[in-house]
Amino acid sequence: MTAVESRPAGVLAPSSTHRPLGARIKGFVALTKPRIIELLLITTIPVMFLAAQGVPDLGLVLATCVGGYLSAGGANALNMYLDRDIDALMHRTERRPLVTGIVAPGEALAFGIGLAVVSTVWFVLLVNWLSAALALGALLFYVVVYTMLLKRRTSQNIVWGGIAGCMPVLIGWSSVTNEVSWAAAVLFLVIFFWTPPHYWPLSMKVKDDYERVGVPMLPVVAGNKAVARQIVLYSWLMVAVSLALWPLGYVGWFYPLVALAAGAWWLKEAHALQARAKAGVTGAKLREMRLFHWSITYVSVLFVAVAVDPFLR
Repeated sequence: MTAVESRPAGVLAPSSTHRPLGARIKGFVALTKPRIIELLLITTIPVMFLAAQGVPDLGLVLATCVGGYLSAGGANALNMYLDRDIDALMHRTERRPLVTGIVAPGEALAFGIGLAVVSTVWFVLLVNWLSAALALGALLFYVVVYTMLLKRRTSQNIVWGGIAGCMPVLIGWSSVTNEVSWAAAVLFLVIFFWTPPHYWPLSMKVKDDYERVGVPMLPVVAGNKAVARQIVLYSWLMVAVSLALWPLGYVGWFYPLVALAAGAWWLKEAHALQARAKAGVTGAKLREMRLFHWSITYVSVLFVAVAVDPFLR
């Protein structure tokens, strides 16, 4: 039996410092949630190309990415430390390192704080003060505002908590220009409106998990029809905002074409999900994960267009 299977539900496995070194290292890496950070870097690097109107200094790109990984990794480690009680009860998170005992709670806390300190110093020394402040602000917002204050109290948790995930756009821009522009603000809003319709389909899929631990994600407190309506609303706002870069003069012809095509496909999927929800479809036939998976493709395609556009003007 595994550590999870051999203990009562909701009980954390005893920590062991005698686990193989490789497993321990993997556990600490898992605390940083690498797959989530991949998405953050997808929004950071292209914005640097747009800010530079070409190829930015590659050393600066590397420094910004490393600093961003350390900062986001620290935030994610602290999130896991604070959520270890509910992670032990949810099937989606029952293999996380604090639940299985590969990493002890005290170790995760020290690791998260250490990454927060190192990342801030890294940004100050190798990027600039503004980017350091934005990165630290994102970390504190995710840990304090989202994890500690919003997540277990309101169904709007992912809406406002998602602000932390928007900050890499500002960090990428400020790392090149040492300021924040309207272009960065527009792309910040794109991610802000993207986050709820990106995450709510996944929440619909695992709503039993959230209901079990008392986390009021929107699909828990509202029916599928209400959630689908919100998804469509945020989707239209996201697509409309994504097109604002063109009239503001920050991009040429390539980006708006990509944004329009990708946005149209997104809206098609969002409205299809709403139609299935309205029809009372449930279970596997709801196919809510189609939009979740497309949302990752959408943000990747959109921000690649952000990076390519300066070379086609």
